Amino acid sequence: MLPPLKLGLCGLGTVAQGMLTVLHDNREIVREKAGRDIQVVRVASRTEKPDVDLLGGSFSTDLATVTDDPDLDVVVELIGGEGVALDLVRRTLRAGKAVVTANKAILASKGDELLSLVREHGGMLAFEAAVAGGIPIIATLTRSLVANEIRLLAGIINGTSNYILTAMTESGQSFAEALADAQKLGYAEADPSFDVEGIDAAHKLTILGALAFGVGFKFDEVYTEGISEVSGEDIEYARQLGYQIKHLGLARTGPDGVQMRVHPTLIPEGHLLASVNGVMNAVLVRGNVTGDTLYYGPGAGALPTASAVVADLIDIARGNRPELPLMTRDNSVTLLGIEDVESGHYLKIPSLDKPGVFARVATLLSEREISIEAAIQKEQAIHTETQEAWVPIIILTQPVRESVMNDAIDALQQLPEIVGRIRSIRVEHLGDE
Repeated sequence: MLPPLKLGLCGLGTVAQGMLTVLHDNREIVREKAGRDIQVVRVASRTEKPDVDLLGGSFSTDLATVTDDPDLDVVVELIGGEGVALDLVRRTLRAGKAVVTANKAILASKGDELLSLVREHGGMLAFEAAVAGGIPIIATLTRSLVANEIRLLAGIINGTSNYILTAMTESGQSFAEALADAQKLGYAEADPSFDVEGIDAAHKLTILGALAFGVGFKFDEVYTEGISEVSGEDIEYARQLGYQIKHLGLARTGPDGVQMRVHPTLIPEGHLLASVNGVMNAVLVRGNVTGDTLYYGPGAGALPTASAVVADLIDIARGNRPELPLMTRDNSVTLLGIEDVESGHYLKIPSLDKPGVFARVATLLSEREISIEAAIQKEQAIHTETQEAWVPIIILTQPVRESVMNDAIDALQQLPEIVGRIRSIRVEHLGDE
């Protein structure tokens, strides 16, 4: 049998502890699959945790004891964040070593630089755990579907947002109520903005898009919109129209370039992604050979994420280099701005209950060649400020360029009968293209 793969671990949080648990509990399985032992030699963290079994590894609060040890074969970075963790990964790759990380933030923002360090110094960078926890989506894109031209990625890739929308849909809770429950259950942080405003999902989509389409790691160019403005009314109206609202990460390639966006989305109730509920994740991948394939499972949590970390370690122990098509592909693909994207739209238009209002709305849309797919006009209510009777007009449009829709909304907003801000949510059918 080969000598042990010697690793240093940086960070001792929940995922790191999960990795140690997997290496301990599944030791025989790991040894058999890897062809040798995986030995924890050094562990470094800001805070010592005496109750955690380090599996024989020596502990230090100095990260340099890991990064500067010439005898280590691989460094596992599970600190998180972009400061110390980024410096650690850079330093390790410059030494020509292998790095395994779950850090989506540094990959999304600095992935091109880090892969350049791999090419320059001969190390390795593996990051299966960075996207969708226990779902092997990185391996799917870089190995299993590598013979395909990927045409579409559509994913529910943030469990917190999915839990909140599921609670709002199933229990009729408001966004604030569902968020409070998510925080009590540990699904959302005290400051939930990273999840509910779409930043976490955008990090993950950046990585998936880079691997699938060769656009590079361009997090700053991914259109990102959160779920905080989705209301119970929106969810109910969508249901009446035959749709569910999900927080979707979507990347699609076409003749004009690649679009990458994260936002609330109406999905037909019959689509498999519409039935992904709670904290679960799912990613739809469309290849030109395979067609649609769907990957479903836990997107976070100590053990599912640790499973992905250990999978990377086993791969390295076998002598396999991570397969990253991006390293050899042209990086000049055009990334489209949101204004050039075409999609259907759900419009909620608060209007006074007067004759002819719907006709004027329909005329403004028609003048811009926006076709109405469905429409409902709800019951009368009393506007709190004007005390006049008003009704919400709900319209579902056919696909239209975003810039055209924005112009139409601006024009509709100027009508004297419109008594509040028009709400717009994009619609995706995700059928064959």
